[in-house]
Amino acid sequence: MDESRAGHGTIQWHGTTIIGVKKGGKTVIAGDGQVSMGNTVMKPNARKVRRIGAPDQNGAGKVIGGFAGATADAFTLFERLERKLEQHHGQLMRAAVELAKDWRTDKYLRNLEALMIVADAETMLILTGNGDVLEPEGGIAAIGSGGNYALAAAKALTEYEDDAEKIARRAMQVAAEVCVFTNDRVTVETL
Repeated sequence: MDESRAGHGTIQWHGTTIIGVKKGGKTVIAGDGQVSMGNTVMKPNARKVRRIGAPDQNGAGKVIGGFAGATADAFTLFERLERKLEQHHGQLMRAAVELAKDWRTDKYLRNLEALMIVADAETMLILTGNGDVLEPEGGIAAIGSGGNYALAAAKALTEYEDDAEKIARRAMQVAAEVCVFTNDRVTVETL
């Protein structure tokens, strides 16, 4: 998890890779499970990708999200996003914009250090603490220390592969092979 908190005088954490792929009517978010402190792997199987929001007909949340950053901060943001989704009747874009406004202006939230990729069946977004709500070009988004590796791999694969989940899994495999702060214990959620 890309948890650099050196500026706050606490332990410096690094590492994670989250990728979102939207292709062929399918949306996938995948993330590795490694939590590192310095050069030590503290936990190999953290779950950084999850479903949130009102349940669909199968009882699962209609929004999937993955985070890179401080774990407690990310959970706080997931909870806030879930409340915004309830307030805005499941409209992800509106909920994300309202969360980004709060994140940027609220004294407490402004100190939270995390990035998020969130998606529903129609939309995929990257949310940042700077108030950014970014819709990735080409249906591929990646964050975290291995994010650029996964992004490059997914972009290369998208011309040759039609299955969003296969693209995400292979991109995560590439990132795990190159980034020392990313492992191959991948959690995948699909819509």
